[in-house]
Amino acid sequence: MTRDKKGPSQRQLKVGELIRHALSDILTRGELMDEVIERHTITVPEVKMSPDLKLATAYVMPLGGGEVKEVVTHLQKHAKFFRGELAKRVELRYMPEIRFRKDTSFETSQRIDEILASPEVTRDLDDD
Repeated sequence: MTRDKKGPSQRQLKVGELIRHALSDILTRGELMDEVIERHTITVPEVKMSPDLKLATAYVMPLGGGEVKEVVTHLQKHAKFFRGELAKRVELRYMPEIRFRKDTSFETSQRIDEILASPEVTRDLDDD
């Protein structure tokens, strides 16, 4: 039986959410000794899993949005540490490789709000 739909499977979503919670817990408790990471409060809004569950992409953003590139670089530098800690907290047959990326969902949301508030869109909506 093959999948015809394009979205992630329920298993991908569930594993991604388990890893997201565990990563957030590790970051909140300050278990990693890194001066760049320690001086930021880092949010993990989403973790996307590959179809084979062997790669987890964690989208992260420091609160306030400062030093995003540096934070992501330092998180990526400690990916093996996170993978080891996740293996202790999340029961999976195979712990996926972790990679970190900048979360752009807030910027996308803000851009959509700006477009909807623009005079052109407001004028078109008022015509109805």
